[in-house]
Amino acid sequence: METVEVSLTFDDNRLASLVFGQYDQNVAHIERRLGVTATALGNHLVVKGAPDAAEKARRVFERLYARVQGAGTALTLGDVDGAIQETTVQGNLFPSAEIAAEADRPQFDQIATRRRGAVRARNAAQDAYIKALRGNELVFAEGPAGTGKTWLAVGYAVSLLEQGHVERLILSRPAVEAGERLGFLPGDMREKVDPYLRPIYDALYDFMEARHVDRGLQTGQIEIAPLAFMRGRTLTNAVVLLDEAQNTTSMQMKMFLTRLGENSRMIVTGDPSQIDLPPGQRSGLVEAVSILDGVEGIGRVTFKDVDVVRHDLVRRIVTAYERAAHGEAEADRNPNPRRRPLA
Repeated sequence: METVEVSLTFDDNRLASLVFGQYDQNVAHIERRLGVTATALGNHLVVKGAPDAAEKARRVFERLYARVQGAGTALTLGDVDGAIQETTVQGNLFPSAEIAAEADRPQFDQIATRRRGAVRARNAAQDAYIKALRGNELVFAEGPAGTGKTWLAVGYAVSLLEQGHVERLILSRPAVEAGERLGFLPGDMREKVDPYLRPIYDALYDFMEARHVDRGLQTGQIEIAPLAFMRGRTLTNAVVLLDEAQNTTSMQMKMFLTRLGENSRMIVTGDPSQIDLPPGQRSGLVEAVSILDGVEGIGRVTFKDVDVVRHDLVRRIVTAYERAAHGEAEADRNPNPRRRPLA
């Protein structure tokens, strides 16, 4: 196999070290992902590999360097994966001459908040998700854990609030236990429902200063409530997020969707593979995306196991479960041909 060598020299040693990562972990990650070998020394980098892979690695490193030039902060492995995805999409859409002439095209879309700054999509599915959020009044996002469905939805909602496009943030989840019985929970209403809503709180504190979150909760600018509290309301001038929507019933989902008022946006997220409803109860999320398919103003994004950005191991775990579920389905459709009928 033909092997080429590509050399890169970055202007700033400090920024180069941010690109390479602590103990060159980002370099090693790119080596594994693209099947190349790379040697970093100071601000100099040498990449060896197949021509296409070496060229892709060069573009990834250049993209990462441009990113740290703008932000000046360390990169995560997720950022590195995002740069690889961007470069892959770029290579699929544009011929080499155009790529060379405009190295930063195309870039995945991003959202920005005051505390977090610009957060760029890390893969094509997240890019499509952010674009759907910008272009539709109601967006359904389905997919496995770790794909960023809730986190990006909260970030987008916070950005709209900070820009003055909406006046309120309303975040909700159905209070359904995940295969456990929690029993009696002491405290007032907020203390009772907080365990169900903790993931939303975590995302909220990621995108907003703690003092702004606390003040928003006190003034009602930010409302976090179980789904049952939505009945009878008309939600205007708000971004409304329903998380874990796979655990809604058909009636609950219809009730929630019909709360939409003027100048409001709705985001519905869930994972149809993790339904905790009683046996025989149909998920409101599964029913809604089927009924509303093709309705104008409604966007739908489906994430796959390959879109998991939480951790490499999480991606592999989700993939293994998907394969196991697919195998069981195949077994149900194709019973053992050697089995003899009962006499």
